[in-house]
Amino acid sequence: MTPPTTMTGHRHRGRRSALLGLVVNAGLVVVKLTAGLLGHSSALVADGVESTGDIFASAIVWTGLRLSGRKPDARHPFGYGKAEALSAAAVALMLFGAALGIAIQAIREIHAPHHSPAPFTLVTLAFVIVLKETLFRHVSMVAAQVGSIAVKTDAWHHRSDALTSAAVFVGITVALIGGPAWAAADDFAALAAAGIIAVNGGRFLVPALRDLMDGAPDDALLALIEVEARKVEGVLGIEKVLARKVGMGYRVVLHVEADAHMTLEAAHAISTHVRDTLLDEMPTVLDVVVHMEPYCGDPFCRDRARHATALHR
Repeated sequence: MTPPTTMTGHRHRGRRSALLGLVVNAGLVVVKLTAGLLGHSSALVADGVESTGDIFASAIVWTGLRLSGRKPDARHPFGYGKAEALSAAAVALMLFGAALGIAIQAIREIHAPHHSPAPFTLVTLAFVIVLKETLFRHVSMVAAQVGSIAVKTDAWHHRSDALTSAAVFVGITVALIGGPAWAAADDFAALAAAGIIAVNGGRFLVPALRDLMDGAPDDALLALIEVEARKVEGVLGIEKVLARKVGMGYRVVLHVEADAHMTLEAAHAISTHVRDTLLDEMPTVLDVVVHMEPYCGDPFCRDRARHATALHR
């Protein structure tokens, strides 16, 4: 069986990446807000406010990953894995909220006269873009390795921040080159940044909700589960394979077909062997429930068996 430390290590790496994002975002909030206020850039101030949301987002992801690692108990016999999907959904909703707030503020600033942004704000933004893109690549790598939707959402939160800062960079550049007549370009950049943030929010809200609703995983995973199960001696067929995402792994329900004349003890031995094989060979499989059925060699036989079972019930 796969050592429990495998998933524990994945959760630890995920929490560590979320903590890194939290620390970086806390520093960037101070940098952005200070530069935005001193440099008369409403877009940079808006970007700083969005980074404040990033702090809470990383904290939510960290908390969700920590909670999802708790062992099953009497109140939650299937564990706390859904906490990860909940944290991903919460972060996605926070992106929508940040986008709405930035858009409202940008529209107000477009109609209000203000100073052109200071040139030094471009240096600040260049630093932010490089830092956030680097952080995105690091956290994305961790997300791919541990298979976490929450960590992946957190990574794209960093990418959205980099894209937002890039849009603000363009807007401030246009405002500086065009002079006072183009000062509002800074605010239009903030509006464009809000659109980018909203798109990223929708991009990750959908898969988080799918996991919460026990959506089916990729067909490739189901096919691999069937292949591994068929390797067990005594397995004559696989009638059904079901799986649902729980945290970083999957809980599987498998309908295995075997000789109809074998003893209950022998059928139980096969089901145990199938379960152990899947847990050994597939680290992302957290648990397996095996339902044994009599093997029928043709579709008509299977239909009769199902009909007989239905009558018995």
